[in-house]
Amino acid sequence: MKLFYLKNCPYCRQALAWIQELYQQDAKYQRIPLEMIEESEQSELADTYDYYYVPCFFEGTKKLHEGAITKEAIQKIFDDYLREENK
Repeated sequence: MKLFYLKNCPYCRQALAWIQELYQQDAKYQRIPLEMIEESEQSELADTYDYYYVPCFFEGTKKLHEGAITKEAIQKIFDDYLREENK
């Protein structure tokens, strides 16, 4: 799973804080391979994905979420990933 973000984006900072909360809340979330890509530092890679707003979550080439997000939405993305992984 990939997370595209910008370090100066307030929505991204909040999403990253919620991810850390989820990691502390339940260790199962730490098993999710989450590649965090700072868009301005890896612009060539970012340009190969179809999105406009950050934070943006992808699983492979499938966009899971784009733009401002809630902690509950991040948890749902993580839970869906774990459910698919365990099939």
